[in-house]
Amino acid sequence: MNSGAAGRVSVSPDEVVFSFMRSSGAGGQNVNKVETAVHLSFDIAASSLPERVKTRLLAGSDRRISKGGVLGIKAQRFRSQEKNREDAFFRLQSLVDAAAVEPVIRRPTRPRRSAGVKRLEQKGRLKRKKMLRGRVEPE
Repeated sequence: MNSGAAGRVSVSPDEVVFSFMRSSGAGGQNVNKVETAVHLSFDIAASSLPERVKTRLLAGSDRRISKGGVLGIKAQRFRSQEKNREDAFFRLQSLVDAAAVEPVIRRPTRPRRSAGVKRLEQKGRLKRKKMLRGRVEPE
């Protein structure tokens, strides 16, 4: 695990397991004989990520994370195995980066008294305007 200059948490390629399979979809003969699709497996609990990042990754309701805490990413966007491997690793890094960001805790606040008064005055003006739209009584 490396920490970049901006406090970025990066995943070590040694902690990732790649497996390869035939890609689905269009591609002609090539897709039937070459294993270009990549399945990336990343064991979150056994990784060298900081505990806070591990906790946030496991707490999320991502269906790609198994009950055992293993994250699986399938990449088959490109027709080359190397590009699919890079794509899968980039997507893993994006997930880790998102989990590394500290969530901002909202401080509950109350509206100011002047805002309440202003709201009531506006309601009164609207009420008077609508009352003038009513039927005019003959005098």
